[in-house]
Amino acid sequence: MKPKGVDGADLCGVDEVGRGPLAGDVVAAAVILDPENPIQGLMDSKKLSEKKREHLYRDIIENALDFAIGRASAREIDQINIFQASLLAMQRAILGLKLTPKNVLVDGKFCPDIAFPCQAIVKGDSLVEAISAASIIAKVTRDRELIELDKTYPGYGFAKHKGYPTKQHLLALQQNGITPIHRLSFKPVQKVIDP
Repeated sequence: MKPKGVDGADLCGVDEVGRGPLAGDVVAAAVILDPENPIQGLMDSKKLSEKKREHLYRDIIENALDFAIGRASAREIDQINIFQASLLAMQRAILGLKLTPKNVLVDGKFCPDIAFPCQAIVKGDSLVEAISAASIIAKVTRDRELIELDKTYPGYGFAKHKGYPTKQHLLALQQNGITPIHRLSFKPVQKVIDP
């Protein structure tokens, strides 16, 4: 699905992942797909197995006209809140593109502050292939980072839960305290700082 009058080569899809976790960056991706090289199987990254996501991630990187990653750190999330940090990560992803998009389609209800025509589409990651591709790039990028951070901060289970507030993560927080990648403004983390 593409809005009327939007050409595929001019279209940038944008999505972010990591709003809910207690730790790590919120990560966004911007992707401009190549209409001449369609990628089969694109859909919302949450509906794909890890193996399928990794396969599509490689396909997107090899075949997209352009893509870029943007992020906001745990400290930025604490300073400006997770909603604003998500928009900032998306803005950074779009500005990181080498190509200049004529149209930007963003998953959700809100557009970041950019100088391009932008449209927010609820459930866009299921409706627009470029947004699906962005969701896959963002998800695989963030998951890989949390797997690496698990080595830096063992005992929290980051490789398994990717920073989300699972029972294992909440228990590890109580037992081991917070790390530099935890979001201090999130309530479960605040409870550890100020029980």
